[in-house]
Amino acid sequence: MKNELKILLASPRGFCAGVDRAIEIVNKALNKHGKPVYVRHEIVHNKQVVEDLKKRGAIFVEEISDIKDKTRPVIFSAHGVPKKVPEEAKLKNLYYIDATCPLVSKVHRESEQLFKNGFDIILIGHKNHPEVIGTMGQLPRGSVKLVETINDVESLDLKNFKKPLAYITQTTLSVDDTADIINFLKNKFPNIKGPIKEDICYATTNRQSAVKKIASDCEMIFIIGSRNSSNSARLVEVAKKAGCINSELIHSDRKLPIEQIKKCKKIGISSGASAPEQLVQNLINEIKENCNVSIEEIIVAEEKVVFKIPKDLN
Repeated sequence: MKNELKILLASPRGFCAGVDRAIEIVNKALNKHGKPVYVRHEIVHNKQVVEDLKKRGAIFVEEISDIKDKTRPVIFSAHGVPKKVPEEAKLKNLYYIDATCPLVSKVHRESEQLFKNGFDIILIGHKNHPEVIGTMGQLPRGSVKLVETINDVESLDLKNFKKPLAYITQTTLSVDDTADIINFLKNKFPNIKGPIKEDICYATTNRQSAVKKIASDCEMIFIIGSRNSSNSARLVEVAKKAGCINSELIHSDRKLPIEQIKKCKKIGISSGASAPEQLVQNLINEIKENCNVSIEEIIVAEEKVVFKIPKDLN
């Protein structure tokens, strides 16, 4: 006999406006210019999205220099790129389309403005994440100091900063962890300037709030997302911190632990901002084959944000 299982479905989950826009940019570029179109770096961090776009005629490259046919359009990923990338594209006479999320572009503009106004800049983020590489690459090398943890802040020495200090953050961080780092920064450097509106994006905040809301009620939580997706990894951390130790990332190679699920009465499901909703439904269907499932959607916010597509694709 199948066991009774309640699934708490966190909402909002899945695609955010920046991811929607980036995927639409690739699709519209394929419709308008035919195939192939090149995409520098994964357009968003999700294997299924990338595979689907490859089938339609997108070719993914790591660098501009990897582009074989210079007559074809190239698209920059939603995570943003260092300044040198569009400069290189111009030098090679490439037609490029920038799919950087507007909320990431906002952080880029902030960093440029702070630099122009004579600030030393601290960036809170994850080393080697494409968004962080893109943000640091807006300014001359050495202009931005990256910190990942409170320990990194502790080891900062005021003597190394000759100008007033300001901080910015990656858009996909853990809201709570970042708040702790910011508080530590403010205690250590009382005059440090912060963004007028926080940099962590609305979608990251909402998805974390929804997972927090269900965590203490669940025996297990599954977050659907790719291993290289920062916001998906943060959702797993948030779920564990909020009371569901047995939380894990379900990525393309991860088999669902059905035997463990069968022993539960209540589990939670959410997905990162670059994970298609179809993957959530597939997961639920797999569980339904093994359990009698009832579903309750826990909604913490309604998202109505839409970002415009570049004019030359319309």
